Order: sequence, then C-alpha cells, then structure tokens
Amino acid sequence: QVQLVESGGGLVQAGGSLRLSCAASGSIFSISVMGWYRQAPGKQREMVAIITSSGSTNYADSVKGRFTISRDNAKNTVYLQMNSLKPEDTAVYYCNLHLPLFGKDYWGQGTQVTVSS
Repeated sequence: QVQLVESGGGLVQAGGSLRLSCAASGSIFSISVMGWYRQAPGKQREMVAIITSSGSTNYADSVKGRFTISRDNAKNTVYLQMNSLKPEDTAVYYCNLHLPLFGKDYWGQGTQVTVSS
C-alpha cells in the first residue's frame, strides 16, 4: 500500500513563498507520475503541476512562472516550490501518485495553504 505524507503548508502573505513536500512509501516512486492538485472551498479539485518519471513537467496556466515542481527519487519525495503567492492560491493542496501502467492513483491527506492579502 502506498502512503503519501504532505508537509509545508501554512499561512503566508501575498507575494510570499512556501515549499510543499510529499514523501511516498514503497518502491514504485521512481516509475510514477507525481502531481500536486488543489481544492478551494466550493470549487472542484484542479491540477496544479505534474512531473513524469523522466522529469517532464506540466503546469496549470494560473501558476506558470510562479510554481516549480521537482522530485528526488532517492528520497521518494516530490516538491512544490510556490513563489509570488496570491490570495487565489488559497486551497488544500494534495499530492498524487499515478501509475500509468496500472491506472492507479494514490492521494495524500492534503495540506492547507492560506495566502492573506
């Protein structure tokens, strides 16, 4: 069973930065597509950024140029560096591990990010 544990959320002023981390258990991390998603109150969960096993990345238009996703396969960890944060970035951020070969998804418990204006 895969477990994902997120950390790094919190309260920050607009224009500030936060770095989220997600540590995965198990031995499948290096072959997985890792992603960060977020869900604001009253809204659907949306993709923020994803990174493939080979390091290719994709970002939501709303965060391009401000957020950076990266991964460390030796530590089974994926990161989301968030800069120039805006109040509209306020949401619960979820880590996702996707296994394309098996069509399986695993989710973390979520971490709250609050950006004050």
